[in-house]
Amino acid sequence: MSEAVEEIRQGKRFAFGKNWKNFLQSINEDHIREAEKDLKNMLEMESLTDKSFLDVGSGSGLSSLAARRLGAKVFSFDYDPLSIACTREMKKRFFPDDPDWTIQEGSALDSEYIKSLGQFDIVYSWGVLHHTGNMWQALKNVQLPVKNNRGILFIAIYNDQGIISGLWKTVKKLYCSSIAGKIFFTALFFPYFFLTGLAADAIRLKNPLKRYTDYKKKRGMSITTDWLDWLGGYPFEVARPVDIIRFFEKNKFELLRLKTTRRMGNNQFVFKKS
Repeated sequence: MSEAVEEIRQGKRFAFGKNWKNFLQSINEDHIREAEKDLKNMLEMESLTDKSFLDVGSGSGLSSLAARRLGAKVFSFDYDPLSIACTREMKKRFFPDDPDWTIQEGSALDSEYIKSLGQFDIVYSWGVLHHTGNMWQALKNVQLPVKNNRGILFIAIYNDQGIISGLWKTVKKLYCSSIAGKIFFTALFFPYFFLTGLAADAIRLKNPLKRYTDYKKKRGMSITTDWLDWLGGYPFEVARPVDIIRFFEKNKFELLRLKTTRRMGNNQFVFKKS
């Protein structure tokens, strides 16, 4: 039994891979195109041909697939065995037997493993490192495989909302701790998410259905998958944008692009290794 599976069994970790497995059933061409669009926009690259791409915490494999379709040579790894299975299923569907897409099980906290992977033009980790249980060590480790001078690092980290983030951490911990916790918090918060979204759309005179039909435009994702990931996503850490920027600038990384949120969710950073 892997460490991730044992942590899930003990209620210390959310079953990210199980959630991705459910998401995989709904993947279609629209989701993939949106994932490609997001990569191109944030990286400001129309093509990744001749680029090497490391996906740290590949999850469903959607971002890895998007990078491969854009021409990159892709290396994907994840800590959760079921997430690895999802990434392999994604490859099997769209790039079977492709030598330019490698998938392994590994941890972002294992610096020796990270060093063994070599250097990459683009290192990508979206919404992953804050779930490792030691975010700042993970942030330190993802610098290792970024190529000198021209390498790009694209990460997304949960926004620090102070007391609110602390409350959400408690919710996530209790959610993962037992079956009763999962049932209680799902029953409590899914209607809350739905009703707050409905109220916001009514105030703005928006069609409430578009919140769900258009959600795939957010990196090709599914709204219910994200709701569940938010509720159960434990371990859970957060950071202010300024702290992330200072951390990387001290280590000779230059900020190229920043996309922030004022609420719960991820701040996105694109750095260049200088």
